[in-house]
Amino acid sequence: MITDYRKIDLYGKTMIQKVVLQAPFEFAFPVSDYACFLFSLEGDMLFHVNEEQMLIPTNYSLLLNCLNTNKKISSPVAGGKNEIIVINFHPEILKKIYDREVPLLLQQPRNNITNQSSEKINNDFLIQKYIEGVLFYFENPTLVHDDMLVLKLKEIILLLSQTRNAETIQVILSQLFSPTTYTFKQIVEAHLFLQVGIEELAQKNNLSISSFKREFTKLYNDSPANYIKNKRLEKAAELLLASDERITNIAFDCGFNDLANFTKSFSDKYSVTPTKYRLRQANK
Repeated sequence: MITDYRKIDLYGKTMIQKVVLQAPFEFAFPVSDYACFLFSLEGDMLFHVNEEQMLIPTNYSLLLNCLNTNKKISSPVAGGKNEIIVINFHPEILKKIYDREVPLLLQQPRNNITNQSSEKINNDFLIQKYIEGVLFYFENPTLVHDDMLVLKLKEIILLLSQTRNAETIQVILSQLFSPTTYTFKQIVEAHLFLQVGIEELAQKNNLSISSFKREFTKLYNDSPANYIKNKRLEKAAELLLASDERITNIAFDCGFNDLANFTKSFSDKYSVTPTKYRLRQANK
């Protein structure tokens, strides 16, 4: 249950919220056209999306858009207290404050085919200091005005662009302006030869791992691991014959991050090592 709730508005819309919750609680996010940044000020929280859940510890944060359903937070501790700060990103407000030049973080990323809509952000010192500044305005509401709030909104976008999660954050925020959605097959095919695992592919499709595997098997009549490995090996075999590139580089370019694993998988499929495969074909 909510034991304390305060908010600060910008241009008639809620921009910052301070929420204190007493466990047990469960809060479902409504489907909407905005994104939000949640900072866990006190207490751990569980983020649920579809069949998966993710722990967000104290001083960690979460960015998500609300364009899709089945997203909610709850407390992992019975009787515990949680306090969260929420920063809302409304597309119309972002367009208004960036009327001349839209920052890169809000632009559609190039060559990044994914529908991922949430990202956990690790404990970040600068973001913690930002939250301390936000709390100051809840304690001193008479100092709040629109110009200050615009600066605070631009500040958190700048800080998010400097985290190691910036690439995924860009995907999530850009979805507010570019409603492009990719099909399951488009996302799979775009990542076949990249060093991306099953868990990450599931995230990019906004699916749990089990749901991803079921959908994959239905569409490809094969397991994800087996299908992807075979496609990568087939491409490697083509490259071994079509180029003089080092075998290590070919393995990497085909999505393998370990030469020993690549050599064993290749030998299992073709009954010969990559080196001997290249020599044997060249001597025919």
